[in-house]
Amino acid sequence: MSTATFPGGSGSIVAKTQADKFIPEIWSDEVVAAYKKNLVLANLVNKMSMRGKKGDTVHIPKPTRGAAAAKAANTAVTIQADTETEVVVSIDQHWEYSRLIEDIVETQALASLRRFYTQDAGYALAKKVDDVLFTLGQAFGDGASDWTHSNSYFIDASTGLTAYAEDTVTTSDVFTDDGFRKLIQLMDDADVPMDGRKFVIPPSLRNAIMGTTRYTSSDFVDGRGVQTVLIGSLYGIDIFVSSNCPVIETAAANSVGDAVKAALLFHTDTMVLAEQLGVRSQTQYKQEYLADLYTSDTLFGVKTVRPEAGFVLAVNA
Repeated sequence: MSTATFPGGSGSIVAKTQADKFIPEIWSDEVVAAYKKNLVLANLVNKMSMRGKKGDTVHIPKPTRGAAAAKAANTAVTIQADTETEVVVSIDQHWEYSRLIEDIVETQALASLRRFYTQDAGYALAKKVDDVLFTLGQAFGDGASDWTHSNSYFIDASTGLTAYAEDTVTTSDVFTDDGFRKLIQLMDDADVPMDGRKFVIPPSLRNAIMGTTRYTSSDFVDGRGVQTVLIGSLYGIDIFVSSNCPVIETAAANSVGDAVKAALLFHTDTMVLAEQLGVRSQTQYKQEYLADLYTSDTLFGVKTVRPEAGFVLAVNA
C-alpha cells in the first residue's frame, strides 16, 4: 500500500495507473459499440443530430407537394402558394442505465464483468430507443394512436389483405406473396418514393419467409449474405428482423389464443429520430458506499413525419 502525508507526492494520487479499471473513456467506447451493434429501427429512420444544441423542441418543415400547370398562350403562369406546415418533435426521452460497483467487486472480479456491464448498457439503451420508435407505428395512416388505424392490415386466409381489427387474426392467416404485393401497391398508390423503403419483421415472419422457395431464389433476393439483421431484399425492399416488434394483441385478447405482433413497412422519411445526447458513460466514486457509480444515458425525441408512408402488417407471433 502506497501512502504519503497530505498533500503528499505521486504516491498519494489516484492517477490512471491506480484507476485504470474505471476510466470513463473506456466505458464509453465499449457502451457505444454495443449500442450501435444492437440498434435496428433507429438505423433505418431519418436521424437528426441535435448534439450540442440547446432547446427541447425541433421544428421540421413539411412542405406540400406542388403540381404542374398547363401554360396557355398569352397568359401568365399559374402561381402556387400553399400554406406549408411543420412537424414538431419534442426532445423528451431521457433513459439511463446505472450500476453501483463496490470496491470489493472491482478488486476481486474478472475484467469480463466490466465488459458485461458495458455491453448490457449498450443493449438496454439501444432496445429502449427501438421500443420508442416502434410505438410510432400507431401514428401511421390517419394517426389513430392505436394499432387499428387506416394503414393497419393483416393477410386474411380467405379475403387476402384486409384491414386489421382486434381479435381478427387467426392461425390460418399467414403471410402470402399476394398479400405482400398488395401492401406494396398501397405504398405506390400513396406516392411513396421507391427507394428508401424498409420492412421490419418479427422472427416468426422471418421463419415464414425463409421457408418460401420463391423468396430464397436469386430472383427475389439480392444475393448478399446476412448483414446484421438484414436478411435480404424482396421487390426492392430491404427486409430486417427485430425481436422488438411490438405485441399489439396478447394471446389472452385473441380468441384463438395466439399473440399478434406488428411488422412495419415504411419509408426512411416516415419517422424521425432527433438525438440531442448520444450515449455517454460517467463514473463517480461514492465514498459512503465504497463503490463506483457507473451510469450510461441518452436523450432523444421521436416523431412520425409522414404517416401516409408507413404501414402496419399484423402477423402471428
